[in-house]
Amino acid sequence: MKVKVNGVELYYERTGSGRPLVLLHGNGEDHKIFDSFLPLVKDEFTVYALDSRSHGQSSRAKLDYREMARDVEGFIEASGLVKPVVAGFSDGGIVALMIAAAGRADIRAIAAFGANSKPEGIKRRWRFLFKLGYFFTHSEYLKLMIEEPHISSEELKAIKVPALITVGERDMIYPEHVKSIADGISGAEFVEVPGEGHASYVTDGKKLYSVAGEFLGRMNDRYERATRN
Repeated sequence: MKVKVNGVELYYERTGSGRPLVLLHGNGEDHKIFDSFLPLVKDEFTVYALDSRSHGQSSRAKLDYREMARDVEGFIEASGLVKPVVAGFSDGGIVALMIAAAGRADIRAIAAFGANSKPEGIKRRWRFLFKLGYFFTHSEYLKLMIEEPHISSEELKAIKVPALITVGERDMIYPEHVKSIADGISGAEFVEVPGEGHASYVTDGKKLYSVAGEFLGRMNDRYERATRN
């Protein structure tokens, strides 16, 4: 299915029943990265797995994290989602942080897997490789990671919804940088996943559920209490 928001057409797939959960993939991927995770949450959530602008089956547009956040805000409004949980990996996690910080969308909670708040949060070796790759290819996807994001400490403090912030022990993002993001958000939960890299625990649905399932379950409980009242 597709919906037009913020000047772009976003492709998404909807599955399951229950509370709304919006899933956002990383750089150069599409919604299929969550294929093995969906069966584990579709009985508790109505899952909306999106393709970001210029990814998958969504339309082409300039890559910019803040515009990508506005895309998702527009999607939430256009789809009539009531207090969704927004969960994202890498670029998707950055977008989730920006949505929560802006406070324009009425969301229940966020989960950010392997997100950074500034380019320097990426380990130097990886930044060098991205810059080298961009020199030869001029890839807009690499340029995005080299130049963005820029999420300030004030923006992190502005996040008032429950947040789960995770990083792999062997992530390409410095674990201490991700920990500083969690420390900057009041009440945020931080998990460093032992032995895992940037994407290894996200592409494995069972591993991702072991990391995020309990948090998501608690967000379900909050949703039920809110809707009953």
